[in-house]
Amino acid sequence: MHITVFGATGQVGRRIVQQGLNRGFLITAFGRNVESLIDQDNRNDHLIARKGYIFDAGDVAAALDHADAVISVLGGAFDGSDKSRSLGMKNIIAQMKKKGVERIVALGGLGVLNTPDNEYLVNDPDYPEEYKPVGIEHLKAFEQLNASGLNWTFYCPPNIIDADETGLYLTSVTYPAVAGIGAINAGDLAHAILDSVAKNEFIHQRVGISNS
Repeated sequence: MHITVFGATGQVGRRIVQQGLNRGFLITAFGRNVESLIDQDNRNDHLIARKGYIFDAGDVAAALDHADAVISVLGGAFDGSDKSRSLGMKNIIAQMKKKGVERIVALGGLGVLNTPDNEYLVNDPDYPEEYKPVGIEHLKAFEQLNASGLNWTFYCPPNIIDADETGLYLTSVTYPAVAGIGAINAGDLAHAILDSVAKNEFIHQRVGISNS
């Protein structure tokens, strides 16, 4: 399987690249500073480092050459001011459709899951104000995916810890995996995302995940 990873140099993205290579996948890693991924641990013929800009249609299209699936773990400013998540997703979707690539697993945030009353958490009056700007960016990205016609999965993690995988985590559909905010290791999040691609799981579903 050939997977294109957008946001490949972030704390989740770089673990997806390494874990994907360990699984024997072909990986095209896309990013503005993607050269930083190339080291003695992952220098092999299964890794293509593709330097590019997420808002450039040509760069994104080129990164999708030969891809069977896409993983998007785009980051951006915490205040949501740079629109990398929403506008980047718009460009990815457009180029996937042109290239005929149908499968994408994308990273969002906890606010795109549902409350018990089936409202988005980010719209709940009790949702922390400091998380709302980035939560709205994640929601905009999800709404584009939901309307895209692609075979999407949208992971909605709580706080992401910069730590390796343990293999001990919970997932749920539509609602948070645990009561309260929770937390997830970046390595475990990477593992779950790759599993969803490899096993074709959680099609057209929002997924909550947490270590505890």
